Amino acid sequence: MHVLDKIKSLSEALHPEVIQWRRHLHANPELSYQEFNTAKFVAAQLKSFGLEPVTMANTGLVALVQGKPGKNTIALRADMDALPIEEKNEVPYKSTKPGVMHACGHDVHTASLLGTAKILSQLRNEFEGTVKLIFQPGEEKNPGGASYMIKEGALQNPTPASIIGQHVMPLVPVGKVGFREGMYMASSDEIYLKVIGKGGHGAAPELTIDPVVIAAHIIIGLQQVISRNASPKQPTVLTFGRITGEGATNIIPNEVTIAGTFRALNEQWRAEGLEKIEKMAKGIAESMGGTCEVTISRGYPYLENNPALTQRIRKAAEAYVGKENVVDLDITLGSEDFAYYSHVVPASFYRLGTRNEAKGLTSYVHSPTFDIDEDALRIGPGLMAWMALAELSH
Repeated sequence: MHVLDKIKSLSEALHPEVIQWRRHLHANPELSYQEFNTAKFVAAQLKSFGLEPVTMANTGLVALVQGKPGKNTIALRADMDALPIEEKNEVPYKSTKPGVMHACGHDVHTASLLGTAKILSQLRNEFEGTVKLIFQPGEEKNPGGASYMIKEGALQNPTPASIIGQHVMPLVPVGKVGFREGMYMASSDEIYLKVIGKGGHGAAPELTIDPVVIAAHIIIGLQQVISRNASPKQPTVLTFGRITGEGATNIIPNEVTIAGTFRALNEQWRAEGLEKIEKMAKGIAESMGGTCEVTISRGYPYLENNPALTQRIRKAAEAYVGKENVVDLDITLGSEDFAYYSHVVPASFYRLGTRNEAKGLTSYVHSPTFDIDEDALRIGPGLMAWMALAELSH
């Protein structure tokens, strides 16, 4: 039997167990950097496959699947954290933790990579080289668990020639997978502004320095950072989603706070844009008699899918699921901390279709009704195992 057929057979046989793992994880979600029980569960499974997981970044794990002696190493990554969302699904595996939910599919990623680990462990004599399994914490929260994993050596001893990541995609029908070469996802930085003026009576504005008006000018003015400074060929977004001014109909407050996000797909423009945002916000406030304190929380870099690697794993996917089930992905201004890996070693981040309209499984990620068609877990574990072996033999 060809190794591809062996992988497919093992993946199909594992499907009920992978579903069981996923449902356990879904029912027991943990927030970013608090994935202690999740890590224990993952470690226990890995040990049952004969692997020796090593803890990194407090709640992260790395394990090696050693094939026959060979020079190449390929890394595979899953994230384990959940989101602060109250689940609205009525399913047997509904979250048991109020206000915490696997609304981004990390339970799926973790269960799928466990399945991949078990398949590869059973095929050690079928390949040469090493597969490094990375189960990371904190994908959902700055500065990103991937940054900690890299600092603690997840990409060393041995250093992988490349790394592959998988993410659920509720816009793609179950049974299909998506790829994109080159720029794929944006950097993500959080912008916090505190506009300080002088409060007073709303009927005597001449006696105040109105931070509400200053804040309004700043928000409108900062859009020029995008419209008149960024190249129109360069995808970028500046959005402010929160404004707080604790005044009233007849009270001008002392200060207004503003929070937003800046997204870019180019690290040089990202740095320039952040500098312009800070300079303009302070300048507008000062010109109107107030001040503006600017705090920037640096998030994830942009995600670059290595073209050659992506072409190879796409070809492997076509062999696994059929060319008709492999689709092209568009650029997204969403962000992912897998991007950190892409700036260290050649990386590719692909999407696993999870949508099933007939079953009503259409909710997007980060929503309280997000769920997947678990038939996706017939594909995920085996596909990643096949990609890893194809890449090792490259």
